[in-house]
Amino acid sequence: MTPFEAKLWRNLSRSQLGYKFRRQHVIGNCITDFFCPQKGLIVEIDGDTHEPRRDATRDNQNRRRGFHTLRFTNAEVSKNLEGVLEHLVAVLEQLPDRWPHPSIPSPEGEGRR
Repeated sequence: MTPFEAKLWRNLSRSQLGYKFRRQHVIGNCITDFFCPQKGLIVEIDGDTHEPRRDATRDNQNRRRGFHTLRFTNAEVSKNLEGVLEHLVAVLEQLPDRWPHPSIPSPEGEGRR
């Protein structure tokens, strides 16, 4: 991980935002920086080596697979981490879950008729 990815990961790991994230997750023939499986959200941290044209092609491929991509620059993570996290949470709350949550029966009602 780059220092910027590590900085963001410290805030994404252990479901600190209320959602589970994976890092370095493979989708198709690409490795994403971070991925939230519940929401199908890919988070990329773009440094100087990213190619906007190639990134746009990859984002379109992932969109066709049903995924949404958010991109942040190294500078955004470095200088405005709070804003990055706020934007992430706002997007996560708007995206639908990819699968329904199972209904869990109340423990008080188990075994009673």
